[in-house]
Amino acid sequence: MLPLVLCVEHGIDINTIPLEMTVFRTNAHTYAHPGHCTLLLERLGHNGHPVLLSALFHDSNGRSLLSSDIFVQKCSSADRDPNEVRHTRAGPSNPATFVGVLNTDTVFAISIQCRNILQRWAKRARRWPSPEIVKTVVSIGSLVTHVGFKGSENKNVEWRVCFNTGEAYLMNCLNNTQINSYVLLKLIVKNVLNPISKELTSYIVKNILLWLAETNPK
Repeated sequence: MLPLVLCVEHGIDINTIPLEMTVFRTNAHTYAHPGHCTLLLERLGHNGHPVLLSALFHDSNGRSLLSSDIFVQKCSSADRDPNEVRHTRAGPSNPATFVGVLNTDTVFAISIQCRNILQRWAKRARRWPSPEIVKTVVSIGSLVTHVGFKGSENKNVEWRVCFNTGEAYLMNCLNNTQINSYVLLKLIVKNVLNPISKELTSYIVKNILLWLAETNPK
């Protein structure tokens, strides 16, 4: 996660945020598809990160936006290890291999305050998880990653809003039946569906499982 950088929703007063932080305002209505947003520069911190500065551009209205495409290019090219072999990107993932044996999977992300989205999720009717778990997930927060909507003409400026840490916490709270269902779903996808089409990913399977867990009795 990029240090000293924060994205905020509409309505959050940036004067409450320390001046050393670079702040972007999310915009889910301009150029962006559902689940994505664009990032409008609100304020550069005292020590503007060089990657951010090189990834900024001006739109037709003169606003400074952060390009997700340029951002990941700059992050990927910075501090490359001579023993590192990088592989083709897959979504937000930047896979690599070190010294031929150590496989890594790096995702460049920026922290985002999106209380409205999390509160809407927290308030909806559900059978699972418990209120205590919901409260913890909301407190964990979220990120934006450098992935635009597939097929979008504006995907180079779109950012995907992600709740990976909260989702990981939810997965750890599943009971044995739910975990077994998840494993079974993944096996079906891998052995039956993926040979036909690669469109059904592990990410989709995870979200199907979480929806089923939320809407069905234990």
